[in-house]
Amino acid sequence: MGLGSKLYSIAFNKCPKCHQGDFFVTKTSFQPKFDQIHHRCEHCNETLMPETGFYWGALYVSYALYVIWCMTAFIVYNYVLKLDLDYFLVFLIPTLVLLMPWFFRLARRTWLNLFVNYDPAKAKNKAVILSTNHS
Repeated sequence: MGLGSKLYSIAFNKCPKCHQGDFFVTKTSFQPKFDQIHHRCEHCNETLMPETGFYWGALYVSYALYVIWCMTAFIVYNYVLKLDLDYFLVFLIPTLVLLMPWFFRLARRTWLNLFVNYDPAKAKNKAVILSTNHS
């Protein structure tokens, strides 16, 4: 999961084109305004908001993440811990509510990474421009 892979961009909140600039305005999912995305990457100027309604597709990614979480929680709760299923929802619902901002951000980063590929030239070009501007 090194620089240049889609997983790097998704996991570390980075622009999918250059892997340098931040995708979301805030660093963590659990701060106010967790849902605000930079309109353009501050490093390579790639648009992170391609068009109105683009992130509707991220709803499907989010749904898949929730299903994976629920199935994993069920298997752990029922088969590994062998706990009574009467209390499963008492455990599941609060975790879904608490993890909502994290799933929201993960789904949006994943969705954009499906359409934008890493460009090593973009990652290097701006760094050279920035270093010459600071001289």
